[in-house]
Amino acid sequence: MSQDRRTAFVLAAGLGSRLKEYTKDKPKALVSINNQPLIKVVLEELIENGFNHIVVNVHHFGEKIIEFLGGFSTALRSNGNDVTIEISDERPLLMDTGGAILQALPYFKQSEAVLVHNVDILTSVNLQAFYDDFCQSDDAAWLLTQERPSKRKLAFNGQENFIGRYNSETEVFDGDGELPADCKLLSFSGIHLFKPEYFKDFEVNPCYVFKLYGEIARNHKVASKVIKPEYWFDLGTPEQLKNAEQWLSSRR
Repeated sequence: MSQDRRTAFVLAAGLGSRLKEYTKDKPKALVSINNQPLIKVVLEELIENGFNHIVVNVHHFGEKIIEFLGGFSTALRSNGNDVTIEISDERPLLMDTGGAILQALPYFKQSEAVLVHNVDILTSVNLQAFYDDFCQSDDAAWLLTQERPSKRKLAFNGQENFIGRYNSETEVFDGDGELPADCKLLSFSGIHLFKPEYFKDFEVNPCYVFKLYGEIARNHKVASKVIKPEYWFDLGTPEQLKNAEQWLSSRR
């Protein structure tokens, strides 16, 4: 399948509280890994995967991200790259992951699908292949998951449809009724895909994205896609950041 327009939404509005030793004077998106800002690494990976329309949400030190993206866009144009980067400005109010999508919907009017990518996730997943396959499907959303240890799990029923989240530490399930015995519990990768049409009837308010996916899944398919990439890093803490730097440096 050939896509003329591939859209990605980079979530870069977070406070970076777990990286507070690095985020006192800058946003998490501009924290460096091997001397490169996280957002630069993520953007370059998306562009390499064929994404030519990228929206970035901002809040914490948002003006610094906007300034960086201005220079990054200028450099792209000077190198002949036809990539559009837009800003969804949450500086007045942090919208959380679900509200961020709802507020950014006007940017997705011409997009068949949107790939959402946390700014603190680095991975070798073939994002272009997932995007193109998702566009061919009849599903409302795909949640990229992993079979790895985690206290917080996403639960999927026998039809592989999303039914809620389960915390193995507190044993709390936030879906309808009790957690089914035959459900599949998987860890979220920080990457998901959705079709904008399924979000258009929600009121724009700050909310968590899995609350919205839970409601969408009542009538449509919100499926799990298990990934097994060569590497996947969640860079939410200083220790995780250092581990990723060392591993990536060792591959050079």
